[in-house]
Amino acid sequence: MSQRPHTDQHGGHGGRDDHVAQFRDRFWLSLALTVPVVAFSAMFADLLGYPVPDFTGASWVSPVLGTIVFFYGGQPFLTGAVAELRSRQPGMMLLIAMAITVAFGASWATTLSIGGFDLDFWWELAALVTIMLLGHWLEMRALGAASNALDALAALLPDTANKVTDDGTVVEVPLAALQVADVVLVRPGERIPADGTVLTGTADVDESMVTGESLPVTRTDGDPVIAGTVATDNALRVTVSAVGDATALAGIQRLVAEAQASSSRAQALADRAAALLFYFAAGVGVLTFAVWALLGDLNEAVTHTVTVLVIACPHALGLAIPLVIAISTERAARAGVLVKSRLALERMRTVDVVLFDKTGTLTRGQPAVTGITTSAGISADELLALAGAVEADSEHPVARAIVRAADERVPATAGASAGARRPVASEFSSMTGRGVQAVVDGATVAVGGPALLREAGVTVPDDIANATAGWVERGAAVLHVLRDGRVLGAVAVEDQVRPQSREAVDALHRRGIRVAMLTGDAQQVADAVAADLSIDEVFAEVLPEDKDTKVAELQQRGHRVAVVGDGTNDSPALARADVGIAVGAGTDVAIESAGIILASDDPRAVLSVIELSRASYRKSVVNVIYASGYNLVTVPVAAGVFAFAGLSVSPAVAAILMSLSTVVVAANAQLLRRIDLDPGRLASR
Repeated sequence: MSQRPHTDQHGGHGGRDDHVAQFRDRFWLSLALTVPVVAFSAMFADLLGYPVPDFTGASWVSPVLGTIVFFYGGQPFLTGAVAELRSRQPGMMLLIAMAITVAFGASWATTLSIGGFDLDFWWELAALVTIMLLGHWLEMRALGAASNALDALAALLPDTANKVTDDGTVVEVPLAALQVADVVLVRPGERIPADGTVLTGTADVDESMVTGESLPVTRTDGDPVIAGTVATDNALRVTVSAVGDATALAGIQRLVAEAQASSSRAQALADRAAALLFYFAAGVGVLTFAVWALLGDLNEAVTHTVTVLVIACPHALGLAIPLVIAISTERAARAGVLVKSRLALERMRTVDVVLFDKTGTLTRGQPAVTGITTSAGISADELLALAGAVEADSEHPVARAIVRAADERVPATAGASAGARRPVASEFSSMTGRGVQAVVDGATVAVGGPALLREAGVTVPDDIANATAGWVERGAAVLHVLRDGRVLGAVAVEDQVRPQSREAVDALHRRGIRVAMLTGDAQQVADAVAADLSIDEVFAEVLPEDKDTKVAELQQRGHRVAVVGDGTNDSPALARADVGIAVGAGTDVAIESAGIILASDDPRAVLSVIELSRASYRKSVVNVIYASGYNLVTVPVAAGVFAFAGLSVSPAVAAILMSLSTVVVAANAQLLRRIDLDPGRLASR
C-alpha cells in the first residue's frame, strides 16, 4: 500500500503555512494547559517530592484540562486519522490517534473507577499530545523553510514598473497593468519587471537568482532579458514580451512546485515502509496488550500498548524523503537547475555516459571569426574592417560574425591599430551561393567562398592558401576578401567552443564518466571539436530524427546515458535518454522532453546535477535506514520485552524519543544545504 506524501497528512486541508500556524498555536495553548495537569499529578508530585495541591475540585483539574488538551491539541491527529481511514492509507496520524485515544479512555476509566484501572495517565496524555504537536510544528517549519524557493522566486519581481508612454514620459504602474509590447524603463539597480527584449541601452545584468550564473551578463540592444533579474550599472529600455504566468520566472516556480510535489523511487520505498510499519506497530500493539493482559496486569497492558503505538509512529520515516526532496529542489533552483522529474534527478547518479549535443551546447551555436590571414601590404585589422564594411548590410549569420569581429577589433573611435579605420561601403549586392560585394573607397570589394574564387578566376597566393589549409581540415568556413579581383586575405568563421566545455569534459572524466558528442555537422568538424575537448566518442552527420537511435545504441551496450542538448532539435534524444537535460533554456522553461532544465548555457552545470543527485540519494537512503532501524530497535523496548531487566519507557518518554528521531532525520536532510553546486568550483575538483 502506498501513502500520500507526508506533507499532506496534517489535518487534510490547508497549505503548509496553515499547518505551521495550526501546530504552533495548538502547541503553545496545549503547553499552557499541560503545566497544571502535570503539577496536579500524584505520580509527578511523588517524583519531585512536593504535595499535590488540595482544594475543592482539585481532583478534577487534570481530567478537565487533560480532556481539553486531548480534543483541542489532539484534533489534527484525530482528523488526520479519519482522513487516513477514509483513503484506506493508514499511517502516522492513525497510530498517534490510536495512542492518545487509548490513553484518554484509560485515564477516564481510572478517574471514574471503571474496570479496575489504576493509571495516572492524564499528565502523560497531556505531555504526549504537547510533545507530538511540537514535533509536527518543527517538522512543518523545516518543510516550509525548504520550500522558500518559491517565495524567494516570487519576491524577485518588483511591485511596480516604470512604463514609457507613447509621448515618452515615464509613469509608475502596478506590475499587473503591464501588457505585451509595452516599453519599460529599468534604472540601475532595479529589477526587470517582465520578460522582454532590450530596446535601447547596455547594462550588466545579474541573472544569478534565475540562471545560477554567478557573474553579471552584458545585455544590449536586441538581447533577451528575464523578469526578476537586476540591471546593475546602467539603465535599460525593455520591450515586454511576456507577463504574468507566461514569464520564465512563473515557469520556474511551476517547475519547482511540481518537483517538490513529485514522487520518486526512494519516496515510494519510504511510503511502502511507512505503510508496513503501521501494520507492524498495530500488530505489536495488539500482541503487547494481549500478552500483558494474560499475565494479569491490565495497567501494564494499556501502558505498554500506548507506548508501542507512540514510539512506532513512522514520523521520521514520513519526513525522511519529503524534506530531502524539498531541500534538494530548492538548492537546485537557486543554482539554476530546474528539476522537472525527481526520477531523472535520481537516475543521474547512475549515469556513466554523458552525451552532449555539439551545436549550442558544447559550442556557442553561432559563428565567430577564429582566424585571419593576409597578403603583404595589409594588416589583419584592415582586412577585417574592409570585410566588415562589405558585410554590414547582410543579415546572414556568417556576415553578422564578421561585422561583430570588425566592431570589436576596429572600433569607430580610438583603439584601432595603426592604419585600420572604419570604411563605409556603398552599392551593396548579394551574389547567391557565392558571397557579397560592395564599393569601398572607389574599389569593388567582394567577400565569399570557393564559388566566388572560381567565378572571378583568381589564384590564391601560396601564403594565404597554406594558412587556410588547416582551417579547411577542421571544418571552418573560409571566406576570401578580394579587392578589384585581387585576393587580399581570408577569414575563418566557425562555431566557437564554449570556454567552459573543456572544464566540463575534464571534470566528468575525473569522475569516471565517459563523454560522447552528437552532431549533424560533417565528420571533420566534429572530429576537430572532439580532439580539442578530448571527447571519447563522436556521432557525426546525424539527422535530428536519427539522434535517438544513437542514444539507444549506447544503451544497448549497457550504458546509462544522460543527453545534454539545447532542446531545439534534440527532443527525441532527450526523451530516449535515461536522463534528458536541456541546457541553456534561459527564458524557455517548457521543454517537455527533458527531465532536468539548466537555466544557463554553461555545460559545467551538468556537474551540479550529478553532485545533487548523489548527495540527495545518500541523504534519502540514510534517512530511511535510520528511521526504519529506530523503530525496529525501540518497539521491543516499548512493548516491555526487557521489562524483566528493568528496561522500560513510559508513553511520554516514547513521545520524546520519537520526536528526537524526527529531529535527527531533519538535521541530516538540512546538511544538503552545505553542498557546493557552483559549476566552476565543481569543475576544479
